[in-house]
Amino acid sequence: MRLNYSAASPYVRKVMACAIARGLDGRIERDTTNPHLSPPELLRVNPLSKVPALLEDDGTALYDSPLICEYLDSLGDAPPLFPPPGPARWTALRQQALADGILDACVPRRREMGLPPDEGRTAFITRQREAVARAVDSLESEAASFGDLRTIGEVAVGCALGYLDFRFAAEPWRPGHDRLAAWFAQVSELPPLARTVPVG
Repeated sequence: MRLNYSAASPYVRKVMACAIARGLDGRIERDTTNPHLSPPELLRVNPLSKVPALLEDDGTALYDSPLICEYLDSLGDAPPLFPPPGPARWTALRQQALADGILDACVPRRREMGLPPDEGRTAFITRQREAVARAVDSLESEAASFGDLRTIGEVAVGCALGYLDFRFAAEPWRPGHDRLAAWFAQVSELPPLARTVPVG
């Protein structure tokens, strides 16, 4: 398998964390890709010019991190990250959606922060920052139930919190979130997160 890859992308990190958790990272060839340049080799896999994008051995293209993670979960014989249908699955998928929502708020906000301020841009940045704050509050309320990256939800939450540290270190999320901070400190030492720390 070949993965269009950026070491700074939190969505790519989630895919690689899942691959490590599943024992599949050795089967993935990583092609460092700048999606902002829309290189032809990426467009052949993902017409949206976004990473991660995965090309299967048979030539099938998969893109968007939730889909790629679920595909990886179908391979090998490690314990699944996606629980079977039922309450545990809906919890894991909800947690993944919340974590991805943090990233969906942070990535464009970071871009907007580098542009000249105006009323609309300031309002957008404020709205995204507030969304992230509410999401972190919500995660704190259930952090006591989190395990050792056993589900896609926990993996996604770990990657989202890592991105806050990576790109928004001047806005620390830990104050007032003691349970979440303690959990993140613990799971950050596990291979899926320890081996995928973002750079760039």
